[in-house]
Amino acid sequence: MAFVEKKRWLFFGLPFTFTKYTITEEQITIDSGFLTRVENDCYMYKIQDTVLSVSLLQRVFGIATVICKTSDVTHGQLVLKNIKNAKQILQRINTNEPKPKKETNEKGGTAL
Repeated sequence: MAFVEKKRWLFFGLPFTFTKYTITEEQITIDSGFLTRVENDCYMYKIQDTVLSVSLLQRVFGIATVICKTSDVTHGQLVLKNIKNAKQILQRINTNEPKPKKETNEKGGTAL
């Protein structure tokens, strides 16, 4: 299951911008732009820390900003700005921790 949110205006929380955030189990994708479309992907295993930021006006209109600090080379910080359901999205990002890989021994079997 994927969350899809649109960036909203700060006033009235209306989604009249050209930025869309898609959060899946494996990655976060930010699509932005009107004439020139830019797509930025960040895999979940690269996210190191998350912050939920809510200003007074954001509280009034029911929106918030999620900031993800990553080990990504191109974008060290992803900002999901002025989105609804920010708390659920933050929880979704935090619960998608990478699964540890099984170690194999020399004969191809799994190590205990």
